[in-house]
Amino acid sequence: MKRRTENCPCGSGRAYEACCGRYHAGERSPDAEALMRARYSAYARGLEAYLLDTWHPATRPPALDLDADPHPLWVGLTVASHRPLDATHAAVEFVARYKLNGRAYKLHETSRFERVDGDWLYVDGEIRE
Repeated sequence: MKRRTENCPCGSGRAYEACCGRYHAGERSPDAEALMRARYSAYARGLEAYLLDTWHPATRPPALDLDADPHPLWVGLTVASHRPLDATHAAVEFVARYKLNGRAYKLHETSRFERVDGDWLYVDGEIRE
């Protein structure tokens, strides 16, 4: 019997295990875009520990409370741009779509990332209209 593979929530078209799943399992993200996609997938899968672990300590909240009701249903991701700024800084612009209580929303953000000791970390983001 053939095993069904789950598509990655980040929208890459690849299987979860070959895409964001490997980063959730501990592999380092090679760049800020891969980390941003893995973080989106972590939100979609409720992986709070991964999100906190990949958040820069200077801006990391104490908790995210992903289990609070109502919680969003993440339905799609579009990456508009990935801009390496130098060897340790990058920006990623994206649109994440989600539903909350049956109503559709989108989050359009430009996120800043910093590489610390070889690991890319989310620093903060600017919400766009």
